[in-house]
Amino acid sequence: MRIRAARLDEMPLLQDIERAAGLCFRDIGMPEIADDEPLPLDELARYQRDGLAWVAVDGADAPVAYLIADPVDGGLHVEQVSVHPDSARRGVGRSLLDHLADRAARDGVPALTLTTFTDVPWNAPYYERCGFRPLAEGGLTPGLREIREQEARHGLDRWPRVCMRRAL
Repeated sequence: MRIRAARLDEMPLLQDIERAAGLCFRDIGMPEIADDEPLPLDELARYQRDGLAWVAVDGADAPVAYLIADPVDGGLHVEQVSVHPDSARRGVGRSLLDHLADRAARDGVPALTLTTFTDVPWNAPYYERCGFRPLAEGGLTPGLREIREQEARHGLDRWPRVCMRRAL
């Protein structure tokens, strides 16, 4: 699986990937997450312009997964990583995370962070297998606290969530 920078014309495809990837939340009683719309095209385009959007592509160079990240308190925060269900369970998401970790380490970034659901098998348990560790509430930086507050305002705290960190 090849990983490259996302192109501006691929932003609608990223939305489609996220919608498809989110459908599995319906099967575990989280229809609100399944129905949540992806980021708008202009926000995705900002990640692309800032060099913070990557895609995993198939043999025809078509995106099958993507990752976007934000600089937060000296680290890189994984804002979204989505894999189309047709490409799931093949290490694509892990490859995107490892790609980001390699880039971040080369740039002297000390860690990756993310927030995720604790009780969803392909969320916190998966990220632990990818080298992320849960952060205690007292270990959150100001930027991570703000992200968690935004998530709460968006209603994501209806389900248990955790902030995780992967040291580089």
